[in-house]
Amino acid sequence: MSTRPTVSLIEGDGIGPEIAVATVRAVEAAGGQIDWERVDAGAGAVEKHKDPLPQATIESMKKHGLALKGPLATPSGGGYRSVNVTLRQEFDMYANVRPVKTIAGVPSRYDNVDLTIVRENTEDLYAGIEHYRDAKRSAAESIAIITRFGSERIITYAFEYARRHKRKKVTLVHKANILKMSNGLFLDCGKEIAAKYPDIQFDDMIVDATAMKLVIAPEKFDVIVTMNLFGDILSDLTAGLVGGLGVAPASNIGAGCAMFEAVHGTAPDIAGKGIANPTGLMLSAAMLLDHIEQREAATRLRTAIFSALGDASTRTGDLGGKANTAGYTDAVIRAMK
Repeated sequence: MSTRPTVSLIEGDGIGPEIAVATVRAVEAAGGQIDWERVDAGAGAVEKHKDPLPQATIESMKKHGLALKGPLATPSGGGYRSVNVTLRQEFDMYANVRPVKTIAGVPSRYDNVDLTIVRENTEDLYAGIEHYRDAKRSAAESIAIITRFGSERIITYAFEYARRHKRKKVTLVHKANILKMSNGLFLDCGKEIAAKYPDIQFDDMIVDATAMKLVIAPEKFDVIVTMNLFGDILSDLTAGLVGGLGVAPASNIGAGCAMFEAVHGTAPDIAGKGIANPTGLMLSAAMLLDHIEQREAATRLRTAIFSALGDASTRTGDLGGKANTAGYTDAVIRAMK
């Protein structure tokens, strides 16, 4: 990886531009060696380019293979598909990685959460294969696609992630007791691959039981690997264990492209007020720095974020603090010095 790569910066909609500016400031203060190429996507891109995902944005990501993305709004009407889903499938970013960890000072019901959701990102019900059964639209059908190829590569990724991050256990989540063929295939792949990693514990769990146990004893989980729909739901659930989507980072990893993103919404009600919380995007940027092997900068950024979150005077209002976006960002930068 180049010592100073170029990253496609998609600021996004709503509060996106505000938290993107804050994040770029924090990355640069941490010593991150990155050149930014600003490109458009989402509802704002429709206004400027008549397209929620302009070709220039796709070309930028193809060229650089790296992106940092703020929250996007999918325009209502016009038959527009989710830009997030389109990007993941366009670049075959098959692994969605969502680490969640208790952060001192952030309001939460738990104090011992430290787990990662590894979600298959391109298949399942999100493959986009659906139609109405009749002209009156009285019934609709969606088809979940689960392939051996897709299952094997995401499960292998989860085990490799566990090994690389010195994790002890991988839990495969499924509904194979009901969906015996599709989810059964995913489970069979998991058992086969687990045998190749004797140094890592493996178990499997039905998704509804997983949801219950996550809120009863989240400390029992380490790495969770699952399919697209279940992963989408459980990753938001686990973010709720540590303070919400505002403090949850995420990455989307493929062979030729990696995108790091804020997973919360665009919050149009507070856009432009200077009070948005940039933590989620900042922590995603720390994951980006790790990915490009600028680990010292990543650690410096992450440590400074946790320091600023530990003080109510420098946390943003959504986390019970008193700071605005700029004040919080200033506190993060001060903590690096």
